[in-house]
Amino acid sequence: MELVIVESPAKAKTIENFLGKGYTVKSSYGHVRDLPKKENSIDIENGFEPKYEVLQDKKKVIKELKDLTKKADRVWLATDEDREGEAISWHLAEVLKLNKENSKRIVFHEITKSAILSAIQNPRDIDVNLVNAQQARRILDRLVGFELSPVLWRKVKPSLSAGRVQSVSVRIIVEREREIQAFKSEDYFKLSAIFQLESGEKLKAEYPSKIDNKSDLLKILEDVKSGDFKVLNVETKPTKRNPSAPFTTSTLQQEASRKLGFSVSQTMGVAQKLYESGKITYMRTDSVNLSDTAIAAAKNEIVKSYGAEYSKSRQYSTKSKGAQEAHEAIRPTYFNNHTTDGPSQEQKLYDLIWKRTVASQMAEAQLEKTTIDLNNGKVDIVAQGEVLKFEGFLKVYNESKDEEDEEEKVDGLLPPITKGETLLLNSFLATQKFTHHPARYTEASLVKKLEQLGIGRPSTYAPTITTIQKRGYIEKGDREGVERKYTVVSFEGNDQKEEIKTENTGAEKKKLFPTDIGIVVNDFLVENFDKVLDYNFTADVEKQFDDIAEGKNTWNSMLKEFYTPFKKDVNEALEHSEKATGERLLGQHPKTGLNIYARIGRYGAMVQMGETDSEDKPKFASLKAPLTIATVTIEEALKLFQLPKSLGTFEELEVSVGVGRFGPYVKYDKMFVSIPKGQDPLELELNEAIELIKKKKEVDANRLIKQFDEDKNLQILNGRYGPYIKFGKSNVRIPKDKEPKDLEYQEVLEIIEAQDKKKKK
Repeated sequence: MELVIVESPAKAKTIENFLGKGYTVKSSYGHVRDLPKKENSIDIENGFEPKYEVLQDKKKVIKELKDLTKKADRVWLATDEDREGEAISWHLAEVLKLNKENSKRIVFHEITKSAILSAIQNPRDIDVNLVNAQQARRILDRLVGFELSPVLWRKVKPSLSAGRVQSVSVRIIVEREREIQAFKSEDYFKLSAIFQLESGEKLKAEYPSKIDNKSDLLKILEDVKSGDFKVLNVETKPTKRNPSAPFTTSTLQQEASRKLGFSVSQTMGVAQKLYESGKITYMRTDSVNLSDTAIAAAKNEIVKSYGAEYSKSRQYSTKSKGAQEAHEAIRPTYFNNHTTDGPSQEQKLYDLIWKRTVASQMAEAQLEKTTIDLNNGKVDIVAQGEVLKFEGFLKVYNESKDEEDEEEKVDGLLPPITKGETLLLNSFLATQKFTHHPARYTEASLVKKLEQLGIGRPSTYAPTITTIQKRGYIEKGDREGVERKYTVVSFEGNDQKEEIKTENTGAEKKKLFPTDIGIVVNDFLVENFDKVLDYNFTADVEKQFDDIAEGKNTWNSMLKEFYTPFKKDVNEALEHSEKATGERLLGQHPKTGLNIYARIGRYGAMVQMGETDSEDKPKFASLKAPLTIATVTIEEALKLFQLPKSLGTFEELEVSVGVGRFGPYVKYDKMFVSIPKGQDPLELELNEAIELIKKKKEVDANRLIKQFDEDKNLQILNGRYGPYIKFGKSNVRIPKDKEPKDLEYQEVLEIIEAQDKKKKK
């Protein structure tokens, strides 16, 4: 019997179908060993030697694999082809005590029968350099986390944590937020005009520059109206558009975000399923390379589906900093499968990958761009048009743009026109516009930035972005826009008029915002650990991991070079740095003269009235989004100190409104009712609060199926997933053959006891 070990059960199932009899394929369910969570477990004095332990939930898996290895004639370690996969194979070899004679490492970048059989024909030993590169990253990140976190507990707030790449990612977002806050919007005017040709057709043209102010605009408008326009020049020239390269991990994450609205971790989860079921090649790669076989298969499919004129084979070269390993780009395994079955997310992502890969091997789009220069002796105006002559790759795929990359759209086909022709001004429209601050990052555009800076690698983008959100340093959210007035000047048939219109501006969707605690932690780390948070230094560390992977450097010496100055900075920060609260003095209370501050407290961002060390205790109020320490005004702070406030009584009990750790609420007796998002607690009236209380009572009444006189803590409730038993802090499932409302007290106790026995077993 030959034993093949992979890291996921889905992958095991797919491979088992290809190998057939004589092979047993088993999964390790990911990593089997790691550094213990609760201790540093790195012997710094002894060359940074790590102490690994088998993960608690993998002990049963390891026992099963050990039993199988004793019976197996040969063991094939078939984990993923990157550093992480190499490390899993190494840990398995160590834990299972495999020897080189009867165990081999095999790698493949696609799960197809030919790729698996080819890998078995070409086995190799575990690449210790790749393992050491992964080990160096794991140890370095553990050291940074273990050393920095206690500094943050003492100097900022308990239970905080820091990470090497995560903290740099937070810095990028904080710096962008500061740019936005410092940005001063300027207005300008854009002018477009409609002309009538001698043929009777109409031509739209634009004033080629921004017009800085209204007085300049009015002068230009008078000049525009002062005489007929002549066609000075008509230039038509062919242009081409080339297709984008096939997907890397980073570009797939960006495009799936723009086109499908997927989060970075969602994209990776769906791509993993497609890979494990043999539909696409390995999804962690920074290479845009395609194999000769793939290029030939794509060509065959393009010629068959669209015609020979649509085919143009190309090879792309990787430009990203420190691209590692000679992987392929992400592509379909079988090009003749234009679509796939399965869940809709998998279908959508597969469609995107198929189209992008096929388009990369198609002919350029042929366009014709026409520019017409007009002048009336005083003003130059330009008309531009673009016509698609041959769609080429655009027949299949067109790449989306980020906000900051959006280009002005060029009009399509222009009417026939000749040099020297005279045009009549039909109408014009001048619209006031405003410069916009730099765009906030989305998950995808943050990945793009990290890749540009050379920070992180394909396997780290998704976990990094998930971690900074889980830690509460960054929030992904929407912001409603605000109304803004703008001026429009129009002219038609000798009638010029000026109107003031309104528009909604500044609305944000799925953008990354730094939280107050994220900003305070970032500022503290930048001040005290500037090297660790330096972009170039972080990118250089990645380069050093690459050197270890290529055998050009040893992992111990690299760690020592990093750790010695880092430990010195840690000791310095613990001894000499000030406590960081992000404190900002907003002003004084108009009646009492007490100072009012915005700062970080034990439970997050807050405003404080009075001094911490004075005899009279200061007053505190929580700050909730969209208010932040950096932006809250003294007027907003004074309003917050009005809470909690009494609204009156309902059924002889007091009704009050306040703001707590989880947002604004109405308090009624012992009941707390959340105030809906967007409703200002200070504006809440008693009758509105009573409505909220009644709704909550109704929900609670529908929730309770049964309560027992023998024990008031024992209830049968209706939950999101159906009826269940609530006993103190425990929730217990009700067996399917039991009717919840008919259950007796003793019967319920028996169900709880049976559940407890099951848990203990």
